[in-house]
Formats: sequence, C-alpha cells, structure tokens
Amino acid sequence: MTRRDFAGMGTNTRLAHVGNDPLDFFGFVNPPVVHASTVLYPDAATMAARNQKYTYGTRGTPTTDALAAAVDAMEGSAGTVVVPSGLVAVTLPLLAFLSSGDHLLITDSVYHPTRHFADTMLRRLGVEVDYYDPLVGAGIDALMKSNTKVVFTESPGSNTFEVQDIPAIVRAAKARGAVVMMDNTWATPVFFRPLDHGVDISIHAATKYPAGHSDVLAGTVSANEDCWKTLQETFFTLGACSGPDDVYQVLRGLRTMGVRLERHQQSALGLARWLETQSGVARVLHPGLESNPGHAIWKRDFSGASGIFSIVLDSGGAASAHAFLNALQIFGLGYSWGGYESLAVPVNISDRTVAKNSYEGPILRLQIGLEDAEDLKADLARGLAAAVSA
Repeated sequence: MTRRDFAGMGTNTRLAHVGNDPLDFFGFVNPPVVHASTVLYPDAATMAARNQKYTYGTRGTPTTDALAAAVDAMEGSAGTVVVPSGLVAVTLPLLAFLSSGDHLLITDSVYHPTRHFADTMLRRLGVEVDYYDPLVGAGIDALMKSNTKVVFTESPGSNTFEVQDIPAIVRAAKARGAVVMMDNTWATPVFFRPLDHGVDISIHAATKYPAGHSDVLAGTVSANEDCWKTLQETFFTLGACSGPDDVYQVLRGLRTMGVRLERHQQSALGLARWLETQSGVARVLHPGLESNPGHAIWKRDFSGASGIFSIVLDSGGAASAHAFLNALQIFGLGYSWGGYESLAVPVNISDRTVAKNSYEGPILRLQIGLEDAEDLKADLARGLAAAVSA
C-alpha cells in the first residue's frame, strides 16, 4: 500500500479518506481513540526541549490530529482546533483576536449565544460591540472604526437566513486591517469554503452536520496562514480541548456528511417549495428559493443548501405557533439541528437591534431530517391545519 493523495478528488471521496492514513496505524482505516493526559518523554534532554510531537493531552493526540487534518483538507485552512462545543468555537477566536478597547462588528442575524457572549463577557472585558444589518454588503465600510479589529459574519443568518455578501464585506474589512470570522455551520465546507472567499477564520458547530447524529457536542475553528498561530496559542492557553470519544464520533460522522447533506438538501428544498404554495404560510425563508431576496448571492457563492430554514405564518401569534408545534408527530421540538431527525422550534428575534424586519406572523424554524419527505409533508400539513384552527 502506498500513501494516497486525495487533493482534487470529489467531495465524498475526500470525506471518506481525509484525516487518516492507514499506514500510520498498521493499516487500520480509523485512527485510534487516544485517551491521554500524561505523555512520557524518552529522556531529560527531549523533555527540556519539548522536542517531540505530543507533549500533553490538551495539546493534541493522534485522534484530534486526525479530525483537524480532515477539516483542514475540506476547508483549505492552515490549521484547525477541535473544541468541546459550537459555542466554544465562537468564543475562542473572539478571545484570540480582541482586547480591551477594540471594536467588534457582528451581523444582527447572528446565533443568539454569540450575541449573549458579546453583550456580556466581551463588553465586561472592555470590547466595544456593534451590530450591523446582514444585508449591508460593502456598506459595512461606513461602520468601521479605527479600532475595529474583528468583523463577525454568519451566512445565512440564524433563524431568518439572510445571505450576506461575504466577498464585499471581506474587501471592506481587510482594507481597514480587520480580521473576518464566519460561522459557517449552515453550509459546512461542502457547500461553502469561507477561506476561499477571503475570510480569515471559519467556525463550525461540529455538533450539527459533521457529527450528524444528535449525540455529540463539538466545534471546530479553522484559520488561514496569517491567523493560525494566534488561534492555536489561544487554544493552548485556554485548554479548551474536546474529549477523545467525541472527537472520534465527529470524525466518524464526517465520513457520511456529504451523502447526508445531499438528502437534507433535496428534502428541505422540496418541502420549502411546497410550503410556498400552502395557505397559512406567508413566507418561506430559504435562500435556495428563487423568491428569497438573497437567492442571487447564495447562487453565486454557495454550491448547495443544507436542511434548515424557516417559515412565517400568515397571521396569529403564540397560540398559532404553539398549535402548529403541538400538532406535529414526526418533527421533534428541540433546539438543535443537523442530526438525522426533523425538528421544529419557534423563533424569537426580539433581541435584534438593526435588522428589525416586519413579519406577517410567527416564525417557525424547521430542521429537515432524513425521514421520507412525503411523511414530513403530511406532518407539516397537520401543523398548518392546527395553526389555522387556532
């Protein structure tokens, strides 16, 4: 057997093989699950120089290296760290690149826990935080300050799925010397590679599509060459390492992420198109729909869509939303996504400060799982009927 190079091959081929060479582990196709804290040195000179690949469990093992290498191969990044949750994947790079007195710009459609971290801990640490309209594009230049150090993007945005013009934002931010970060959990590197568009830091809740089975908490943060050392040093300083069993589960899930995403995409887009025709639905917030205001940018920059989107009911309030949710038999009510099962949750955008769009009725977020689409359609029809009756 010779060592293999999968660069340039198809997405599913790379997902099946990157991150581990069987020759490194006696021919086993999966890397070992290394449970480690202490690492022994062969002699005092090596210990003094720390001149060996592994020095302590928090600084990497063959298991974490395998996942990081796989993510690097998919992202085109200079390095990746694996952390215990998607929220840690957000907070670690913000702590790495921000100091007291710095200014942070965040899209107003950001994942709520990111907003909470910025509004509480970052402000307490002396960071100035402002939010911008996710549709600002090149206009973000007018919001930049002399102390703006980071622009944090998320596209499509959480819950309402606004598509940002990432290349335009990158150009404006880089001209002012700011680091650009992107939460790319929705698309994964299968459908969008942030670093190819000039983004410096790519963030993923690996809990979602990479793990894929609703049983693991994990995150990954990948950086370009310019930002990698700072990110890695902060990771070492905080000791925010993920456990080996979780790392292995994410790597295992990664192998099938491509084929799962194909199914998520097909079912979700089909149901989104159907929902557009249903009475009781005012709008479907899915960037893959031609009716979506961000469709042109999505089509230009992304190569596909995942399985999560929202609908807006045409009237009613909490009672209608609760009636819809309570009528569902297949969709579970739970705050996550990216797993094999379908989920539905109500959306609350009351914390937004800039992108306060007007919606006709309650917003409901749908995660389309791997069930048969016709069964999901019937379940959604039950929900809509209940909402109308309410």
